[in-house]
Order: sequence, then C-alpha cells, then structure tokens
Amino acid sequence: MIAIRVHRFGGPDELHVEQTPIPNPQPGEALVRVHAAGVGPWDALVRSGNSGIAQALPLTPGSDIAGVVERVCGDSTSIAAGDEVFGVTNAAFTGGYAQYAVAELRSLARKPKSIGFVESASVPVVAVTAWKMLFEHAHLTAGQSVLVIGGAGNVGAYAVQLASWAGAHVTAVGSGQDAPYMKSRGATATIDYQTQRLEESVAGVDVVIDTTGGDSQKRALGVLKAGGILVSSVSQPSEADARKYGVRAAFFIVDVPRAELERIAGLIDDGILKTDLGAVLPLSSARTAHEMLAGTVDHPRGKIVLDTMLQGHY
Repeated sequence: MIAIRVHRFGGPDELHVEQTPIPNPQPGEALVRVHAAGVGPWDALVRSGNSGIAQALPLTPGSDIAGVVERVCGDSTSIAAGDEVFGVTNAAFTGGYAQYAVAELRSLARKPKSIGFVESASVPVVAVTAWKMLFEHAHLTAGQSVLVIGGAGNVGAYAVQLASWAGAHVTAVGSGQDAPYMKSRGATATIDYQTQRLEESVAGVDVVIDTTGGDSQKRALGVLKAGGILVSSVSQPSEADARKYGVRAAFFIVDVPRAELERIAGLIDDGILKTDLGAVLPLSSARTAHEMLAGTVDHPRGKIVLDTMLQGHY
C-alpha cells in the first residue's frame, strides 16, 4: 500500500511517499480501507517531534480517517467488516496517512449518512474536541454566555455551533471578514481581534473556549465572571493568573471515544452541525498539506483533507 512516512523529525520535507505493508490489526482494533484522512495542527507536532507523546520512528502521521472496515480483530457488536466508518486511529495520533490504517474500535463509529468520506474525515478530532471543551470540561448549560476565541477555526466553528445548539449566548472572536461566517454558525455577537480588545468588548462571561493560545488566552481570563472557566485545546493556561482573577482554567489532549462520534454524526445528519471542508488533496500531496498548515502555502478556510481516491503522483 501507499503511505506517508517520517524517518526523521522535522519540517514538511520529512514527509515521504512510500510503499509499505498493509498493517495487521490486534485485538480491539479494525483494519480500515482509508478513503480520506484529515490533516490538522496535531499532525505537524507529530511530524516535527513536538507532540509531547513518545513517538517511535519511522512513523506514519495522521489520526482522522474515514473509510470502510476490511476486518475486525476481536469481538465487536458495534463495528463489522463492510461498515462505513469515521474516527481516529489511536492515542498516539498516527497511522492515518495511508491507503489502509489500523484503528482502535473504541474510536470508530459509523460515519454520518448525509455526507461523504472526505467530509467525514474532516470531523472527528476537531468536533469531539469542541464537544469535550464545552460539555465535559466547562459543563455548559443553557442560558450561559460563551466566548469562543478562534471562532472561525476548525475547532472554534464547531464550538460556536454546539454552544448555540445548547442554548448559550455565543460571542465569537475572529477577523472582521470572518464575522458573517461566525454568525452563520450561531454566534450572536462577534469581536474583531484586529480592531477590538477583549477587555473592552465583553465581560462577565461564564465560559471561554480558547483555540489559539498566546496573549489572547491570558487576556481572556480577565473577561470571565468569578468562578467562570477557560478551557484551552492549545496550551496550559496560567494557574497563577486564574487564581488572580478568581476563575478556573483547564487544558487537555483530546480522547475520541465512539459515544461522542455517534453524537456528532447524529447532529450532522439532523442538520444541526455543518462541516467546513477546506483544501482536498491526493495522499501524495501530504507535504503540500503540511505547508498549508504552516502558512507557507495559501489554502481556503476549513479542514484540509487527503483523499486517497484522488490520483496523485506516487
């Protein structure tokens, strides 16, 4: 099979197209014929050796996948050969950039019926991250106020949609040109980070969802109400600053279990959640996809996906 391999940690140039054996699933795993694989910032951290998770070389990057189950190893009442599925490969977030991938059964679910494989591959990590930020860490309830930093990004756009669906008042932070998009996703108000300061635009917020980190994360602690919470998917917020403001702060690395994938699939099929597909490239263009992640190659807004069914130069 064709796979993208990394033999040395580094930049996008370390991504190589190679012929490799089809992997064998172990108990609790399934072999999936990958139709599409999502590309995200975490993949770049894995490629560069900065993920914080011990990774043995050589490796195949990629965790988001959608495809058809070839075979299941072990007992499974939820997933069977022939099922069209989406999900993630494993806790190491590797193995997805390939024509076949092994995935843990606990992190696979039947893909949404209303969208294809390519769109489905754009969903798992980012949508489940948004879900967990809002409902597992912030314990969001109807009527609360939510500030989403990076509301036009891949995680942020799902956070805006899910918070709006849950009955929250949502303020989304992004560029001025992204304001219509963020409102189309359910934001009741927007803040242009290029011309407005958080501290002067909003106050007394129940929940901050941080998808960008940096200075915005630090300043956002000051717009929370006493006892409010900031949840980041990017970096650990300052505990000292949180104590200073009398608020809570959390950071986590997402786990993607089947239950959340099934919830997300249902919301997509019910028309409540909308995907945002960006650039679609052949598997052989993984290096270009990572250059897009790095900002050295232009690309449209939305999730980058590698379509293994597209004919590229192998």
